[in-house]
Amino acid sequence: MQKDKILITGATGFIGSFIVEEALRRGMEVWAAVRATSSRKYLPQEGINFIELDFNDEHKLKEQLRQHSFDYVVHAAGVTKCLNKADFFKTNSKGTRHLVNAILDLAMPVKRFVFISSLSILGPIREEEPHTDITDSDTPQPNTAYGKSKLEAEDYLRSVADRLPFIILRPTGVYGPREKDYFMMAESIKKHVDFAVGYKRQDITFIFVSDVVQAVFLALTNGKTGSSYILSDGEVYSSRTFSDLIQKELGVKHVLRIVAPLWFLKTVSTVAEAMAHLTGKISALNRDKYNIMKQRNWQCDISPARKELGFEPKCQLPEGVRISMKWYKDNGWM
Repeated sequence: MQKDKILITGATGFIGSFIVEEALRRGMEVWAAVRATSSRKYLPQEGINFIELDFNDEHKLKEQLRQHSFDYVVHAAGVTKCLNKADFFKTNSKGTRHLVNAILDLAMPVKRFVFISSLSILGPIREEEPHTDITDSDTPQPNTAYGKSKLEAEDYLRSVADRLPFIILRPTGVYGPREKDYFMMAESIKKHVDFAVGYKRQDITFIFVSDVVQAVFLALTNGKTGSSYILSDGEVYSSRTFSDLIQKELGVKHVLRIVAPLWFLKTVSTVAEAMAHLTGKISALNRDKYNIMKQRNWQCDISPARKELGFEPKCQLPEGVRISMKWYKDNGWM
């Protein structure tokens, strides 16, 4: 029996590497798109076909794909941090457009193209208290270069909806083993310091990486072509909950809680971004990050994903934090 052939972009990344693992577990013929310089540390070599793809050059990309045909494509490649804002659009927007054009021009009979977008594309909406659910039917108002670049990619997919069967997934904050941004928070708590910003109520949402992977494989066959689906674990948390769970799992008895005003974060982010340009090193703090951290409402509706994809979150925050912290400790990250 012939195996389904799947191309996974961003395969060496946090989410992409877990998608690769699940595709192998399902017995699919897995093709992992990588860059020559990418670390393959979390990709088991056995059973994976590696392919180098240049998303910046559409002509070259077509040549690299010309001898191939895939049943499914999961486009998880993208950047979340850049030194220059233009790089978000170069990778997230143009890179997606180049891949889609290559598939269409080569007349590749792809059964489903799954694009990993982000809840960030919707921007700071429904901020009035009491907060209400952000939905897939809301008009996107992204206020970050990252969100705008992902929205451009979504819009391009919609422009070819009659030629390519696609599904868009919009996960909220994704965490789990191997993730680096939330790990910085764990590092800080390990040092007995927890840093938060803004004095107004903040409702935040999370999704464990394995649940994102679950949604990806449901989207290969389920859901309405051309639709987008918000993903979370179905719960809403206070800004303090995540740090309290990390503190518990790390066994840290005392933590200094620092809550800074938004104006202070904005100043620090602006300075950090300027220093990054001077040094050529990407900073974890920048004006995009400021806009994300100041947003007060991340509460979202996942009922369409439940109804149409058959998605049901399996890992809630307490268990996900326990698994993540154990992995960080077992793998020498802390």
